[in-house]
Amino acid sequence: MAGQAAGTRTSRRSSAGRCPPSTAASSSTPTAAASTSSAASPASISGPTDRARDPHLDALISSALSTIHRALPSPSVSVGGRLCALPDAPDGGGPDRLSCLPDALLRDIISRLPVKDAVRTAALSHRWRPVWLSAPLVLYDAHLLPAPTDDIPSRVKRADSDAAAAAVSVILAAHGGPLRCAYLACGNMDGDRARVARWLQLLAVKGVEELLLINRPPLQIDKHLPATLFSMAALTRLYLCFLRFPATAGLPRGAAFPRLRELGLCSVAMEGHADMDFILARSPELENLCFEGHMFPPLGLRLAGRSLRCVQIHYSKVKSIAVVDAPRLARLIVMNSPLKAGGSCTIKIGNAPSLHLFGYFDPVSHVLQVGSTDIKAGTLVDARAMVPAVKILALKFHFRVRNDAKMLPSFLRCFPNVERLYIHSEKVNEPTGKLNFKFWQEAGGIQCVESRVKQLVFHDFRGENSELAFLKFLVESARVLEKLVIVCADGCFGSVDEANSKVKKNLFAGKKGAGGCALLVLEGAKEKEGAPWPYDRGFDFSRVDPFEFVVPT
Repeated sequence: MAGQAAGTRTSRRSSAGRCPPSTAASSSTPTAAASTSSAASPASISGPTDRARDPHLDALISSALSTIHRALPSPSVSVGGRLCALPDAPDGGGPDRLSCLPDALLRDIISRLPVKDAVRTAALSHRWRPVWLSAPLVLYDAHLLPAPTDDIPSRVKRADSDAAAAAVSVILAAHGGPLRCAYLACGNMDGDRARVARWLQLLAVKGVEELLLINRPPLQIDKHLPATLFSMAALTRLYLCFLRFPATAGLPRGAAFPRLRELGLCSVAMEGHADMDFILARSPELENLCFEGHMFPPLGLRLAGRSLRCVQIHYSKVKSIAVVDAPRLARLIVMNSPLKAGGSCTIKIGNAPSLHLFGYFDPVSHVLQVGSTDIKAGTLVDARAMVPAVKILALKFHFRVRNDAKMLPSFLRCFPNVERLYIHSEKVNEPTGKLNFKFWQEAGGIQCVESRVKQLVFHDFRGENSELAFLKFLVESARVLEKLVIVCADGCFGSVDEANSKVKKNLFAGKKGAGGCALLVLEGAKEKEGAPWPYDRGFDFSRVDPFEFVVPT
């Protein structure tokens, strides 16, 4: 949708190159590895049956899984591929040439198959059996369901979940080679903690590099994940969902994630800031950090890491974010934090010389502190209260609330070199003052507006006089503005032409029109059509501006 700063995401991203893309075919549904191991079936999961499940909890989890599915990394193999692009031969095939290939090439072939097909190669011949046992696998439990899928299922039948978990246990016990990627998203992990502990031990031994663990109802989250998680020395990417993080108090000095580069915590219970401090201190290569749906206790985050490049916090209760010492931190993205009744979230920017992108600041939810200076309406901003590295800035403001509007000039003066400015105009039910053009003139000059801002994207434009007064002030002040994009709020105009006419009449009718500034007025997204923010937009540094959406040039 044009009205979405994040755009509309149609598929999850592929893995970061460690596991090759799929050329695999889907297959029928017998239990994987049944013929290759005599391992005992795991204990049954405790908890209510499908019929006894709480429908409200199911709906909540289904919604959360839908959001997570759009944002999480995709498994690097697919059940949707084909083993061969050529039609089947009339006689059922020719001679077996594949078995003549070197072991290294056969292992590479197996590593590109969904795990069910990879296991079945052991039945082809004696030649293939030892190859499967040593080939690097990608284990995705959704590929073991009766109807295999590459997606994270929003609902899994109890019997199917149990069967997939049993197959995972058998495969982990039988397979002797490395296991690069494990995506375990279909089972209740509170029901059989001993089984989960065995999985983590085997995954650590097999040198797993990417691990995703999603817990499912009935959720208990009353006990910590095993500290075995910290023995996964090869781990580079970790996502945990609906679980309790391992207790970090008293762990030995060697407990660490020495190679971890990306960490996502989705509705993960933690003991407090000490757990997060432990993770940052014991993850020397961590670059990307994301929180989704963190509720209790409200997060107090201290960002101190020499390798951190991007931190994203979505739909989480956060009481404070302190950038203490993060010399490589380039992106700080804080979106939709619901901590309002309990007070505002304080964002403190200390040592962040590389901070290039910051958003979305919301004066209702956030308090900004730069260095030792609290930024308020009327604050005299000097060099000590500036963040000169920021070039991309995103804000939410209520233009019909006078105190919020008075805050905007002081806030913008903290970022003197902003070149791309994104502003979301928030809906106000009870306005507290009318703000005209004179109000903004009396606010004084703003360095970034006058000499730096080249592109302004104004979201949720309703055509209100307070919005038009600010836009007129900005257009007449911004000497280097090249593009003004206005995205209309849903239902506020009969057509884009009507909105375009109103903007031109109010902003460009005078002698001081924007000169070389290109104007683009777009229709916004319909109510409830907004797509969840996908983590990869922030983590992808090949994308210069993750807030940008496709705009006609």
